Amino acid sequence: MNARWVLARRPVGLVADSDFRLEEVPVPSLSDGQFLVQVIYLSLAPVMAQYVLDGGVIEKPVAIGETMRGRGVGVVVSSRHAGFVVGDVVHGPFGWQKFAISDGKGLVFKMRDWAGAISNGLGALGLTGFTAYFGLFDVARVRAGDTLLVSGAVGGVGSVVGQIARIAGADPVGIAGSDAKCGIATESLGYRAAINYNSEDVRSRIAALAPGGIDVYFDNVGGDILEAAIDNMANDGRIAICGSISQYLATGSRKGPANYFNIVYRNVKMQGFHIYSYANRFVEAEARIARWIRDGRLAPREDRIYGLESMPAALQRLFASANTGKQVVQIADDTVSVGVR
Repeated sequence: MNARWVLARRPVGLVADSDFRLEEVPVPSLSDGQFLVQVIYLSLAPVMAQYVLDGGVIEKPVAIGETMRGRGVGVVVSSRHAGFVVGDVVHGPFGWQKFAISDGKGLVFKMRDWAGAISNGLGALGLTGFTAYFGLFDVARVRAGDTLLVSGAVGGVGSVVGQIARIAGADPVGIAGSDAKCGIATESLGYRAAINYNSEDVRSRIAALAPGGIDVYFDNVGGDILEAAIDNMANDGRIAICGSISQYLATGSRKGPANYFNIVYRNVKMQGFHIYSYANRFVEAEARIARWIRDGRLAPREDRIYGLESMPAALQRLFASANTGKQVVQIADDTVSVGVR
């Protein structure tokens, strides 16, 4: 039998436990060209709020009664697919469930190197880490000596961005929601300094910490913080728009930057990006990030809780800013990893 969470109703405001229903169904038999994955870890991401509301622009919303959408990492336990054999470690859009059948399509990837922990396939060595990697190098075109500002600095993506920026020779400054998180940013994640947006004036603190202006802003939250960053951009600066967690559950119109015309005066480039566009280069990112992990230059940070029954609560943690690092839920014994860094 397979345990899975399905969407029970459309959320109103913040997602609640009652928006989902846990059920058991038989695991279907495999057809030719398919394989069965036992999921070990499941990922939580802010974009999941859009999955259950409007689909997030490029995807259809999860249907009522459908398995909740989300990525997982696990092990192939049965296969009728020539390209996937029993024992392969894979990550993909397996949904909130213990077992998933796949045909290998739709952003399903084998992990060639999990650098000690297969849960890294949802964090630094999965779409989270790849988002940090391509957002910095391809979109923001970060260079040695750049002053870099990152919102959501201790979240899944932000916890990788700061470390990669430091490896690239940039000078990262983070924004987070508590003194404790700011301490993690500066002590563990490569940030030179961090701003507590709940107790400090973000706009003036950016100016104090980067008197020459921000060369690169990596935006994970949108809203007021995006506006504060725009007011502090250096000439010829670059803004990478990755996420907008402050707006995902906003009622009414979502807030755009009222001061957007400042990017004209300072010749700033602002570009959004979607990680799926870089799928043909994931192997490149995986290899480089895995090497940095093994060399001790990058330490994946994850916030792990346990049990499939914890999935709705884990999603709520993201919107309460309770997580530090990538939020994952372990739902099965992990006999593959050799240890978590």
